[in-house]
Amino acid sequence: MIKVGVLGATGYAGSELVRILTNHKDVEITLLVSHSYAGQKMSDIYPSMKGVCDITLSELDASVAAEKCDVVFTALPHGASKEVIPALYEKGLVVIDLSGDYSYNDKEVYKQWYGAEHTSPELLEVSVYGMPELHREEIKKTKLIGNPGCYTTCSILGLAPLVKNKAVELKNIIIDAKSGVTGAGRGVSLDYHFCECTENMKAYKVATHRHTSEIEQELSLLAGEDIILSFTPHLVPLKRGILATIYANLDGSYTKEELIKMYQDFYKDEYFVRIYENGLPETNHVAGSNFVDIGLTVDKRLNRVIISSAIDNIYKGAAGQAVQNMNIIFGLDEKEAIGGAGFYL
Repeated sequence: MIKVGVLGATGYAGSELVRILTNHKDVEITLLVSHSYAGQKMSDIYPSMKGVCDITLSELDASVAAEKCDVVFTALPHGASKEVIPALYEKGLVVIDLSGDYSYNDKEVYKQWYGAEHTSPELLEVSVYGMPELHREEIKKTKLIGNPGCYTTCSILGLAPLVKNKAVELKNIIIDAKSGVTGAGRGVSLDYHFCECTENMKAYKVATHRHTSEIEQELSLLAGEDIILSFTPHLVPLKRGILATIYANLDGSYTKEELIKMYQDFYKDEYFVRIYENGLPETNHVAGSNFVDIGLTVDKRLNRVIISSAIDNIYKGAAGQAVQNMNIIFGLDEKEAIGGAGFYL
């Protein structure tokens, strides 16, 4: 059995991790850390866990984590992860980080978008961007994963085949993305109160959202040249889900059928990527699952492709993808505990 710890176990992504891991046949949860709720049981905070996970939450101690765990998931806020991960990594643990702290190849890009120096830039040299569809072989060999976020997963996978095959112009890509409220985390803020969110929709962090830099990093690697794009996130009155509508001018003449075939070929061995031959995905097609659903259409008047990509933001966009990475690192069936259909309703 793989002994697993979750740091930040009571946040939305952390609790989803715990829920998934309780159904994993090769895992024993040995440590749950929560600064806010230390001393209480997981099932006290989430009654849905009663009788399923009654582990007492504790404060973080790297030495204790090293004794109890083989792998640690860090579901901590951006900035907090880089303060605790070096000690965990030095003790030989596999670390899968759900923040953006170890998702970058360049410390200067991190500084630009996060407004602070990276305190362990040497670990950026060994961390791997944990998107299995693009970096599976590297993931197999690492002990430090920068687990991609929700907007990044939805956007990168939505564009990857077109960028890799040079089928679109690279200088005017536009990503218009909508997220459910769980993407903001469990912290209390006026912006996320029920009355502020329900029957409302808004754009935020226009031209400044940090995920822009991750999307550009990964697409630039695929293209073999630097890509700068426009990314606009929106908050919509859903609990979970991401829908990205992506616009790109075609570099040549392509039919919808030719582009669909391009996607099918690119993702032919990827269980978790589903390509729509007809119609477009919706968030309730993927809610509660680790799937990425992608559809597209071609606007012949403008010679433009419009891609629609949908994921569950706290599953494939966080906890489910993290477990997928763990399965790969430990040589397990990649679908273990995360291969089922979503709950739709």
